[in-house]
Parts: sequence; structure tokens; C-alpha cells
Amino acid sequence: MDELDRQIITATQAGLPLVPQPYQAVANELGITAELLMQRIKLMQQQQVIRRIGVVPNHYRLGYKYNGMTVWNIADEYIDDLGKQVGELDFVSHCYHRPRHEPEWNYNLFAMVHSKTEEGVNQKIQIIVDLLGAYNLGNDVLYSTRILKKTGLRIGAKGV
Repeated sequence: MDELDRQIITATQAGLPLVPQPYQAVANELGITAELLMQRIKLMQQQQVIRRIGVVPNHYRLGYKYNGMTVWNIADEYIDDLGKQVGELDFVSHCYHRPRHEPEWNYNLFAMVHSKTEEGVNQKIQIIVDLLGAYNLGNDVLYSTRILKKTGLRIGAKGV
């Protein structure tokens, strides 16, 4: 990672500007072309300096007051296929496989759902229940009560 890469990370680490052409705005700030900026970002992704670029919405500000992390107990031999199916549902914002911590925690599939109403979340959970069928060996939902700070790579005064 050279000085330009550090400048790119520093300029974007708090998020991209909310403008019609955010990469052009960052490029202008750094005094480079948008094309060079994109090339450098792609290279940093290939080198795994940057894992991904994604949107981090504030669901509460968008009116989604009911945000539930659904947790599921799925036999390990089915987790990949079923997890993919759950993750492809248009109302699941993220879905992932996590290790169990038995006997206290039997769940290994996590899927976040959002709704403006409690009834809406319950309807979405029922869709997942129906999809998983007999493969669902147990489930629960953990409702969020506040937004957790979500941040990515940060470069301080001393570097990464």
C-alpha cells in the first residue's frame, strides 16, 4: 500500500459522499481521475486490503423499527444450501453461518430481517419457517433495540 492508497482509504473510511457521482467527488478531492481511483480501489480489493464496499443503511431512519436477527438450528450438512436459499430472499439483508456454542446456543444460521411493523417481521419469519420446513430444528429472533456502530478499515495517524 502506497501513499495514494492511504489517501484513498482516509478519504473514504467514513463513507462515500452522498452525491450523484461519489467516486468522482473523491477523485476530485484527491486530485486524480475517477478512473485512477477505481483502478486503485479494485487493486486494493484484489490484494484484500479492502474486502468489500457496501451500503450501511440506518433502518430506523428509513422507518424500519422492527429489526430482528433470526437464528436457526439447521443440521450442518444442509447449512450451505439452505443458507443460500434464505440469503436470497429479498427481505433478508444479510445471512451467514456461525458456529454453535452448545449447550447454551444451538443456532448456526443467522438471517437479519427488517419491517416497519412487528406483524411484518413475523410474516417474514414465517416465510423462512416454511422454506426450511423439517430442516428447521429450532429458531428464535433477537430484536435490535439500537444501532450498533458499523465501521470498516480505519487509518489513524500511525497507519493501519
